[in-house]
Amino acid sequence: MGVPSDDVVVIQKGRRPGEPCIITVNCPDKTGLGCDICRIILDFGLLIEKADFSTDGIWCYIVLWVFPDSSSPVVKLSNLKNQLQSVCPSCSVPFYLYQQATRSSSSPVYLLTFLCLDRKGLLHGNGNLPHLHCLIVLRDLLHTKERQDETIKQLRDVLGESCISCELQLVGPEYESLHGIPSLSPVVAEELFRCELLDKETRSQALSPDMTKLKKTNVTMDNSLSPAHTLLQIHCADHKGLLYDILRTLKDCNIKIAYGRISPNIKGYRDLDLFIQQNDGKKFVDPDKQSALYLRLKVEMLHPLRVIIANRGPDTELLVANPVELSGKGRPRVFYDVTTALKTLGICIFSVRKLRNKLKVIQNYQIFCELLTQAEIGRVAASDREWEVYTFLLEENHNFQLSNMVAKNQIADRVRRTLMGW
Repeated sequence: MGVPSDDVVVIQKGRRPGEPCIITVNCPDKTGLGCDICRIILDFGLLIEKADFSTDGIWCYIVLWVFPDSSSPVVKLSNLKNQLQSVCPSCSVPFYLYQQATRSSSSPVYLLTFLCLDRKGLLHGNGNLPHLHCLIVLRDLLHTKERQDETIKQLRDVLGESCISCELQLVGPEYESLHGIPSLSPVVAEELFRCELLDKETRSQALSPDMTKLKKTNVTMDNSLSPAHTLLQIHCADHKGLLYDILRTLKDCNIKIAYGRISPNIKGYRDLDLFIQQNDGKKFVDPDKQSALYLRLKVEMLHPLRVIIANRGPDTELLVANPVELSGKGRPRVFYDVTTALKTLGICIFSVRKLRNKLKVIQNYQIFCELLTQAEIGRVAASDREWEVYTFLLEENHNFQLSNMVAKNQIADRVRRTLMGW
């Protein structure tokens, strides 16, 4: 009979203010389920204090202790529960049927078009144009009339009297032609996507307060404690989305996790113990495979996002890139965090790709009302993987002269720290 759907995900509020919510997931297992759950947690602006999860290969049990991010809107727990249940394999049908259905399904795509009067602070500090006409491509979560109406209502509530018109409609495959961005110069692409960073580049690109913390990152493997699994132990500097970054890497490498425990943040560091297997059910005994996984994890922990400021002719651009999952999903909340950082600095986003007439392509619906500003998102293939690239054309102000390298570094540093919760 399985477990009733209402019991697949249980969310228990903290008994007293300051205590974490406890999220319990009890459902059939699938490779990458932990990654999918952590992605949703990150998307809702929640921070994972600690976690425990285990599986016998058929059924899994996951417990997460989470806090809200102070910079995020209030989380609607019913929406969070629905999203978590949506990635859990069904308890009422055989698992192999669920896998087949998942592979063949595709999300409808909607086009949101709105015209509004611009004002300073309306779109995270824009305020340069008398009118703002935006096109936004939305995926997922709009499959019901209720969700579509809620989307329109939230947008109108945020824009208020500034909103002139707002429409939502289903579109076809033609949106794919809007999915890319203009080609990057070889110099910019090299700086943004290179796999191995030199020490000075690690210092500027890595999302950590100082080099001392970076040097304390350790990844070890032990095959002596389990006859069937390799113990993967990680000790590293903490950042927002750390668990998602690690589990995303393991998911893309098709690595199974039988048991995992993630400790709380202690003086800025995390410890993770994961019992893992290769997809064929074997342990990691090959030194070459161990080394490859170690290097891949190190890259994801030291600089899971790339942030640079570059010149495009007379203009100054902020570029942010993050690797895309093999499933095609990009990292959540990047758009929100970048525009928040720029607003905090008082920097206006003048335009994005003037030739594109301020076109915006957004992959996911979550908290989109806070994401709206002038920016472009596209996909680029580089370094044997796909990247999601955000481009922002910055406007100079009296505090930040964009011709000054020190000012550029300050902007990039603030964006990095906001992205990683430093």
